[in-house]
Amino acid sequence: MLLPGSQAAAQQKAEITLSRQPGIFYMPSHIMEKHKLIEKHAASLGVPGVTTKWISLSGGGAQTDALLAGSVDILNTGTGNLLLLWDRTRGGVKGIVATSAQPMTLISRDPNIKSIKDFGPNDKVAVPTVKVSTQAIVLQIAAAEAFGADQWSKLDPNTVQLGHPDAYVAMTNAQHEVRNHFAIPPFTFLELKNVPGAHVVLSSPDVMGGPLSQAQFFTTTKFADANPKMVQAVRDATKEAQDLIRSDTKLAVEIYKEITGDKTSVEDLLAWLKEPGMMEWNLQPQGTMKFAAHLFKVGTLKTMPKAFTDYYLPVAHDLKGN
Repeated sequence: MLLPGSQAAAQQKAEITLSRQPGIFYMPSHIMEKHKLIEKHAASLGVPGVTTKWISLSGGGAQTDALLAGSVDILNTGTGNLLLLWDRTRGGVKGIVATSAQPMTLISRDPNIKSIKDFGPNDKVAVPTVKVSTQAIVLQIAAAEAFGADQWSKLDPNTVQLGHPDAYVAMTNAQHEVRNHFAIPPFTFLELKNVPGAHVVLSSPDVMGGPLSQAQFFTTTKFADANPKMVQAVRDATKEAQDLIRSDTKLAVEIYKEITGDKTSVEDLLAWLKEPGMMEWNLQPQGTMKFAAHLFKVGTLKTMPKAFTDYYLPVAHDLKGN
């Protein structure tokens, strides 16, 4: 017979499966994996013996499918995916905390493309998931600004679905039809360094008027209700990981390299993290309401949230997000 108060503990999941995509955006998750921070904070909250399993998926679409299928408990991916799932499940999926808001950068190796107004019908742009990835939606917002509000979808036919590592390979192949990639770090810097003629067309802060959360943890409200201490442990572990990145960036980079197998030198990674916007590691969501407003205006979202607290769990409601 369970004693009073032990029922919740009995329902807590012992093994948690989390997914993420490749890239520096996800560095907090690599630190959390290496130092077993979720396990540590769960234990301190009275849930000992937790184990975590981390898997990498190439795009947010694959991650959301895995969450809805029940094969993953918690995702670490983009704002677009969070908002779409929150809307489609009528609040059945919500954010835990944001993890990073580094710039996304549209890069071209085509000398004729200096701005998005230069894209012709045959100019392909690689994004992680067509129409719904954060990159695809930022491109829509940029198109609305460049061509007129009713032309927001003008460049949708140009987009092709490629995970960032595959898009980088395409960019390095002079014969490949994909000559443009809406990239995230480290692929942004690898392309600018290694792809002949690679140059910046636009970046997400230009379009959004500031940082945009590109990685955040989110889960189903069903999981959150059954595992409240695990949700709190994810928040606490994320903060500890973000603090480590700020206080000992070199150690953080070394952990990132170990977990991901990224062959980039520590020196290059440290130099890249000194670039503008590259140390935006924050728990609070940034720029997400502007993102939601676009999705609602074009009909992708059926419900316009009143504040970020609509699509984030109560564990984040004390944060000054937007």
